[in-house]
Amino acid sequence: MTRSAQHSTADSGSGAPLGAGDDAERRLRDRIVALGASLFARGFSVGSAGNISARSGDGVLMTPTNASLGRLDPERLSLLGPDYGRLSGDLPSKEVVLHRAVYEARPDARAVVHLHSPYATALSCLAQESEQAMPALTPYHVMRLGSRVPVIRYGRPGSDELFAEVRDAMRSGPAALLGNHGSLVAGASLEDAVNAAEELEASAQLAFVLHGRAPRSLTPDEVSELERMRIR
Repeated sequence: MTRSAQHSTADSGSGAPLGAGDDAERRLRDRIVALGASLFARGFSVGSAGNISARSGDGVLMTPTNASLGRLDPERLSLLGPDYGRLSGDLPSKEVVLHRAVYEARPDARAVVHLHSPYATALSCLAQESEQAMPALTPYHVMRLGSRVPVIRYGRPGSDELFAEVRDAMRSGPAALLGNHGSLVAGASLEDAVNAAEELEASAQLAFVLHGRAPRSLTPDEVSELERMRIR
């Protein structure tokens, strides 16, 4: 089955929920709702922008299309099977193709967060494709995001056209900026992915605050030491 066919399947789901009644899945649904509300309340997401997914068993739970992160219903989250076909819940976000690309690139990732947070999105409109999006100035930038956050060229939201580029970019690290669009971050847990998405927004803000100044950069040795302490 092609990616396009699989993407279409994700929008036409039917069948019984995978692992219905499972306590771990129920807790995961509640955490997605709680963390989505926290991001929304603090301005990391507005309207129905942004989406979150997390692995659940051999499937994926994902926020629905046109759903506000501040007003999610745990029972209406989209449950996708191993082929990303919808098993239950509302239709998944049209950005499911981004999430799938990340999970293929990073098999150990347990969650993906895509946001349109203000500073990261602003930077995504300024940075050129393949550039280092922002300087790695702080320890937690390196430990959570790696030393390099690449910029992926613009693609229409929901399109398959950037699948390979997103997958390839995310193989080198857990975070990227999508040109004229926003941020994309993976984590070893849902909490790790959310924390890394927040760190990316803070780093983007620092890039704006320090623009035109001469901040002290981390030395190569300092970066190497921090890379060994990476929060994956």
